[in-house]
Amino acid sequence: MVAIIKTGNSLHNIFNYNENKVKQGVAQCIGEGNYPVDIEKMSASMRLNRLLKQNALNDNVKRNSVHISLNFDPSETGLPKEKLVEIAHAYMDKIGFAEQPYLIYQHHDAGHPHIHLVSIKVKEDGSRIDMHNIGRNQSEIARKEIEKSFGLVQAQGRKNNSDTELRPILMSKVRYGKIQSKKAIKTVLAVVLSSYKYTNLSELNAVLQQYNVLADRGSEDSRIFKAKGLVYRILDANGKPVGVPIKASDFYNKPTLKFLEEKFVSNNTSKLSQKSRVKNAVDLAFFGKNISLSELIKVLEKDGISTVLRKSNAGLLYGITYVDHVTKCVFNGSVLGKSYSAKAIQQRCDVMDSKAQNERSFASESVIRSDVEFSSKQYNKVPIEDKIQDNKTSDSHSGLVKLLDTLTQSEYEASYVPNQLKGKRRNKKRKGQSDNH
Repeated sequence: MVAIIKTGNSLHNIFNYNENKVKQGVAQCIGEGNYPVDIEKMSASMRLNRLLKQNALNDNVKRNSVHISLNFDPSETGLPKEKLVEIAHAYMDKIGFAEQPYLIYQHHDAGHPHIHLVSIKVKEDGSRIDMHNIGRNQSEIARKEIEKSFGLVQAQGRKNNSDTELRPILMSKVRYGKIQSKKAIKTVLAVVLSSYKYTNLSELNAVLQQYNVLADRGSEDSRIFKAKGLVYRILDANGKPVGVPIKASDFYNKPTLKFLEEKFVSNNTSKLSQKSRVKNAVDLAFFGKNISLSELIKVLEKDGISTVLRKSNAGLLYGITYVDHVTKCVFNGSVLGKSYSAKAIQQRCDVMDSKAQNERSFASESVIRSDVEFSSKQYNKVPIEDKIQDNKTSDSHSGLVKLLDTLTQSEYEASYVPNQLKGKRRNKKRKGQSDNH
């Protein structure tokens, strides 16, 4: 379990954020603490007024609202509402909010189960709750105890800061309109930027695109590119940007171009030893097989490697990037070697296809040639009388026999003599006739 605690000076904003989720159908108010009426019997205004009235007891507390999220491991999607409410009560008790009014919201807009708690810092007697280092001290102790008592997946070593808020959502893709854009992008960046090893923007985008996010510098003649700026965008199912781009400087951890360039340098040396796994996977996919490019992608996917193809507007492939989700390393094909670049991979697939076609063609010709040779040999072994009889009785061989007769017959008969070579015919004299007859 990962607990995130935030305070604010606007209770309305925190309350409306959760209530709007309820209206959108992606959240539900499942419990409360220290309210006079059960949650099912209260309207939204009743829930809010209870908090506002107690906050009004001390106007000097400016940051009087408290917003807490309890995030669970993705494998714990089956946690029932009753158990989530019990966990919320136990947590609020252990951090010193047992007597405070609070609301419990279950959200369904992310890839991991989580709940939100809305409360206030002003006590019933008007005094203020000191929350200094509450995340490091009380919350951390409460987390460990609750994980043991409720049998939850432990989150040992995770820090309670904004970077870990949505860490469990690593494998979920961002869908525009399903969750607030900035929050959705921050979710992906929090994991990808710190977990994966990339050495340029194209390698980073190869990972981000797996989750429908793009780091965009704009065109080379754009103002943002010339100013070395960077924006993040959400992609639709076809890989096209949708919605309004968000500046990198607007995010809490400032994932600007300058920040990324520093990561490029540090990642460059740390991932060199991981090249062999991807190269071996590609070579093994081709070994003894005739596979197409689409088949290669499927084979590598089973080995935990995503293949990202970069194509021109005309649909021509000009780049290929391998994302190894096991080692968390990203490689452009040319970095692995010439044999793994986009051009070489296409040639290897084309060679395999051509080789397969040639083998099939050669095999077909061999079968035809063998059949003709066999038929010819068999025919020559049969007596003439049987051949003639077979010609009369078997239609299936008549064509072949005629063909062989035609091919083996002489071009001229031996008894034939051209007219030019014939001598003049002499008339035979009859008895009693003279030459002057």
